[in-house]
Amino acid sequence: MKDEYTIGQLAKNSGVTVETVRFYVQKGLIKQPTPKSGYRKYSFDDIIKIKFIKRAQYLGFTLNEAKELLELRVNNRARCGQVKVKAEQKLDEVEKRIKDLNIMKRSLKKMINSCSNDEKFVTECPILECFEKDKRC
Repeated sequence: MKDEYTIGQLAKNSGVTVETVRFYVQKGLIKQPTPKSGYRKYSFDDIIKIKFIKRAQYLGFTLNEAKELLELRVNNRARCGQVKVKAEQKLDEVEKRIKDLNIMKRSLKKMINSCSNDEKFVTECPILECFEKDKRC
């Protein structure tokens, strides 16, 4: 495994774009290396950090939350319980989002079922009426 990567190599090996790498540097998620021989060279650890961030995002963590997790990862005094609390908080958010999505799903199904005649003009469309009126459909 190489020890040094250009920004393009880092992006390719991490599965992100160069723009994403630059954005992560701007947000302080990864450090911009000091130029050597005119090029900024990133490390293998930066690849690991970017993959860590992408996995955290996949699980619903924001970039700020991923940054906090990265900071905990390198803090020798941090405890697993601190990470667990963050994961539990994220799970609570996900469960609330699922509940909200299920409510939206039921509402959409109800609106679709209320539209029994595809030949009606839009002025009589029950779906549009639901959006116009202040009522649950």
